[in-house]
Amino acid sequence: MTEDIRTKKLINAPEDIITHALEGMISAHPDLLTIEGATGRAVVAKDGPRDGKVGIIIGGGSGHEPAFAGYVGRGLADAAAVGNVFASPSPEQIMDAARAADGGAGVMFLYGNYTGDVMNFDMAAEECERMGIPARSVQVTDDVASAPKGREGERRGIAGDFFVFKIAGAAAEHGRSLEDCYAAALHANDNCRSMGVALTACSMPQTGKLNFEIGHDEMEIGMGVHGEPGMRRGKLETADNVTDELMGAMLADMPLSAGDEVAVLVNGLGATGPLELYIIHRRVAQILGERGVKIHHSWVGEYCTSLEMAGASVTLLKLDDDLKLLLDTPCRTPALTVAGALEPKGTRSVRHHAGAVAGDAVDRATLKTNGSITPEGFTAMMLAAADAIRANRDWLSELDGVIGDGDHGVTMDIGWTAVRKELDALGDATITETSERMAKAFLDAVGASSGPLYASAFRAAGKAVSDRLNLDAAAMVAWVEGLCDGILSRGGASVGDKTMIDAWVPAVKAAKEALAKGADVKGCLEAATTGAKEGRDYTATIESKRGRSAKLGERSIGHMDPGAASAHVMLEAFTKAAP
Repeated sequence: MTEDIRTKKLINAPEDIITHALEGMISAHPDLLTIEGATGRAVVAKDGPRDGKVGIIIGGGSGHEPAFAGYVGRGLADAAAVGNVFASPSPEQIMDAARAADGGAGVMFLYGNYTGDVMNFDMAAEECERMGIPARSVQVTDDVASAPKGREGERRGIAGDFFVFKIAGAAAEHGRSLEDCYAAALHANDNCRSMGVALTACSMPQTGKLNFEIGHDEMEIGMGVHGEPGMRRGKLETADNVTDELMGAMLADMPLSAGDEVAVLVNGLGATGPLELYIIHRRVAQILGERGVKIHHSWVGEYCTSLEMAGASVTLLKLDDDLKLLLDTPCRTPALTVAGALEPKGTRSVRHHAGAVAGDAVDRATLKTNGSITPEGFTAMMLAAADAIRANRDWLSELDGVIGDGDHGVTMDIGWTAVRKELDALGDATITETSERMAKAFLDAVGASSGPLYASAFRAAGKAVSDRLNLDAAAMVAWVEGLCDGILSRGGASVGDKTMIDAWVPAVKAAKEALAKGADVKGCLEAATTGAKEGRDYTATIESKRGRSAKLGERSIGHMDPGAASAHVMLEAFTKAAP
């Protein structure tokens, strides 16, 4: 093991990092940006949204600055939904951005192809359709290192966001319809390829620990922007040799011929300066020149970072006449300005969107009262889980840092902290009502993949016991099974994929077996906890098949899945706190 290195950051408090950064961004660009919506996470262009124009909404986790909010402005994105560090924004944060960007012509969501982003933006798109706002979604899939040719839909979105966002924003600026904007964005994505290299690790602000280990003389070819491992790790090579490998992979995937024209982005990942980036661009230009490929325009600098990671990526956009027109369309944002005259702003109407429909009141007199778990006891169990997640936060993040992006413990702690606040202000509520409010609190606070998964889990669990005031053993098992069913319905994972499901499914199975043998509430929960532990340990023996860690292949074997680990932590806490 290497030395436990603690990193340094110029922040005030980890829990305030996004709020303070957004305040600073707005104060730096008051002529361009504002914040709209109750969540405080929708950055909106002051002169972007307008009547009759398709609303362009981008978004993703923080830590990639200037992506994503830096691309909000006239001619590019109308709004950005800002998530926590390396975590997708929540559906409500995305909806704040969508409501602000809606000009009556529909909205288009654009984001990197990551499980959490897909789930959260899909939920927002569903809400838009319910409100009568036509919505389309484009997942950027430019990273050739993350899936082979023929499986492009599985690829990650990295710095190619820059070009796909620009094309979509320009199409909307030209007044194109929602379907035509969608087609332009897909066309850009299909003609965009990226490949990166990392030299050092980054660290989460909440933990102050490096997300992964890499030797001082090593590099990781194909690493993602969250620290996900790439295609191979090897000794550090010269800039030309590294660039040759990056370009070779892209050109094998998207061949270019003499007479073709491209746009080039040489992007720094956070701690690699212009001196090195220009050396990389030098070699990119040589390789393209040797093939007779013309560079229409280049951008060199930091456009999609990974906190303080050292390294770089190269992105190519193969151009045709329409893509060139849209690339050259003027825009003005904090991170990108393309010079040229912008049309007068036009009008922006205040739109009134339908609110949430209140649920039916519960007739408590009809609820079953047998069982040792009262609503008060249930709340105590949930608070115990919040404490346990907080106590295990750094360990869970360390597990995630090995095979993912290092934020799982942080994300779960944010969600359970929000749940704790909700429970503290809960008052007299049934277990079903408590579960529903936990679902909303978790979802609004987290985003990421854990937000939709556990929101669906708590909601399904609450519905499973909607006829109960207190829980007996059978009802407690039904509630746990509801958690598992909710996760399955939203995430679609299966046993053996190396996810949290590998803990929840055996937990439910063990609990049911204990119930059949006559176990009480405590006995059923103890069985569930044992089943979850066995499932958790099983994940260390298998290869990951879903999520960011799926890109690792056999390199994921030997490492426990952090989602399965947190499932066991929660069940163990429920069990210890149960009366």
